Amino acid sequence: MFGTSEEQEELRASVRRFVTDRAPLSRVRQLMDAGEIDRDFWAQAGAQLGLQGIAIPEEYGGSGFSFAEQAIVLEELGAGLYGGPYLPSAVLAATALLASPDEAARQELLPGIASGETIAALAFTEEDGSWDPAGIRLAAAKSGDGWVLDGHKSFVLSGAEATLYLVVAVADGGLSLFAADAGASGLTATALPTLDQTRNLARLDLAAVPARLIGSAGDATAILDRVLDVAAIALAAEQLGAAQRALDITVDYTKTRHQFGRPIGSFQALKHRMADLLMEVESLRSAVAYAASAVAEGSDEVPALASLLKAYASETYFHVAAEMIQMHGGIGFTWEHDAHLFFKRAKSSELFLGDGAYHRERLAQRIGL
Repeated sequence: MFGTSEEQEELRASVRRFVTDRAPLSRVRQLMDAGEIDRDFWAQAGAQLGLQGIAIPEEYGGSGFSFAEQAIVLEELGAGLYGGPYLPSAVLAATALLASPDEAARQELLPGIASGETIAALAFTEEDGSWDPAGIRLAAAKSGDGWVLDGHKSFVLSGAEATLYLVVAVADGGLSLFAADAGASGLTATALPTLDQTRNLARLDLAAVPARLIGSAGDATAILDRVLDVAAIALAAEQLGAAQRALDITVDYTKTRHQFGRPIGSFQALKHRMADLLMEVESLRSAVAYAASAVAEGSDEVPALASLLKAYASETYFHVAAEMIQMHGGIGFTWEHDAHLFFKRAKSSELFLGDGAYHRERLAQRIGL
């Protein structure tokens, strides 16, 4: 069911070279300190590699590849701790539109997302940060022939940079999806302080913001289920890339750091710990590949796989990042070392889209336990 083709490995190599050349960790730190995204990287990723539209069908301006290829891109971006709007725009927003029955919205909005000219963000969570659709409180109301949104959203990934928001709101008693332009009257986006400074989050305040209904009022539950499932697997691919990179950096360090006249990596205790980490990462690799193939093939296993994988990926990445700091010793705790960047990304990714406990409960409900 899964495996990588020669073309997919060429894609991986191309994206890895691009990230290494254009967005090394030193550049990540510069952007982190400035609180900005690299707009040149974003533009070049679209113009040179077509990354934003890789999984968007050709009729909407994309390349027409599958989620299996997009998962490879996400893995390489995760390895570089890329913090730009790829996940919110090319995955969350694009998946929401593709899952919607609104063909007119797809024709209008997806080409901009596919080219990278539009930076889209999914505005889902509110003050409590819950990813449970039952917790949505933001209201939408009819206004003449259109709709207006009143309320707020919090922790919107890339919310301050977005030019288009897909906002989840309650309309006619059910969950609904709306599109709102960043420049709409009554809409304010405010950057939030974050633990993981490689990612940007924002709060949206909406006061009678004019918005376009995507699909029909009250029909977004199935759309959101699909979005959250695909996003969980996409995030797991990112976590896999970051976990592998953290492990590689740690292994390299243990080969060069000497104590008692020998590399610390030659000590049996550290060998065992690194072997355990390698097994965890390789298990995650297999799980991500299987789940990505399931999404690409439209398998009915996706809902169960998404929650199972999200919980496992979060635990694996966090364990690798914590061990990275431990095995680096004192230097691993300092601001100057990159270990803390991997650790903070691991923690933020664990919470994004719901933590392990939430997804285990979600899985139990889905399989009828």
